[in-house]
Amino acid sequence: MSTMEKTVTVDLPVHTVYDQWTQFETFPQFMEGVEEVRQIDNTHLHWKADILGVTREWDAEIVDQTPDERITWRAIDGTKNDGTVSFAPEQSGQSTRVTLRLELEPSGIVEKAGDVTGLVERRISGDLDRFKEFIESRGTETGGWRGEVDPGDVGPS
Repeated sequence: MSTMEKTVTVDLPVHTVYDQWTQFETFPQFMEGVEEVRQIDNTHLHWKADILGVTREWDAEIVDQTPDERITWRAIDGTKNDGTVSFAPEQSGQSTRVTLRLELEPSGIVEKAGDVTGLVERRISGDLDRFKEFIESRGTETGGWRGEVDPGDVGPS
């Protein structure tokens, strides 16, 4: 199991940045290799991605979500990947620190090689940089979901 953590500062208020992140179906526009994210309901997503030349699909469940603070998820099938993205306003209130923490258990030799060589970590860093560019170039979110998910609302993994 690999754990990666990356941070980027986005030059927009936390409310705007958080709202954009909740628009999961826009992820293919800035996440390398992500072909599709389909939101099934408020807590379930279906992902399709090209991971180092191998197409993978999996479902994920949001297990904790607090507006303007964090979103935590876990894969419920496929490659194990659990994580949290957190949002913290900078002192000025006009920028937001976004921290992505991902726990990933690569499956297959290609994914394991990508993890060992740091390719996965570089991809995550690039995804955050592209998210920053995506939202800053727009200046506003494409939508938002302000609902909450409490860990007790979700069944066991």
